[in-house]
Amino acid sequence: MKKCKYCGKEISYQELYCCDECQAEDDKFYEFRDKMQKLFSFINGIFVLTIGISILLFAFDAGLGLIVGSGSLIVLGVLYFFLPFPAEAMIHKHQLKKSIYITKIIAVILLFIGSSVLFLHLIGVL
Repeated sequence: MKKCKYCGKEISYQELYCCDECQAEDDKFYEFRDKMQKLFSFINGIFVLTIGISILLFAFDAGLGLIVGSGSLIVLGVLYFFLPFPAEAMIHKHQLKKSIYITKIIAVILLFIGSSVLFLHLIGVL
């Protein structure tokens, strides 16, 4: 059976969505993504690059590398939580609603790792 593009429920082959609500949510997501894509890509690119720089900084000054890296993870976690834009491959595999949920879980994991490393560094464990 074919699945709804938004929620993943089984539908007939003539339909794209199981209900008007799913279609409205799908349309709203893609409009929002189109509006925010440039900002998302810019911030994402800067902080992914900053993680690479923090790895290099870690070789010279471990404390500075940890602070920059964990700060970048925290910012990326916040970005992915409030702007959960999953990749198209993930959307095709899991449908949109589940892909957004998975992206938010990844964001929470990034926030947890970044804040844990920063906290442990600030109290002197790392």
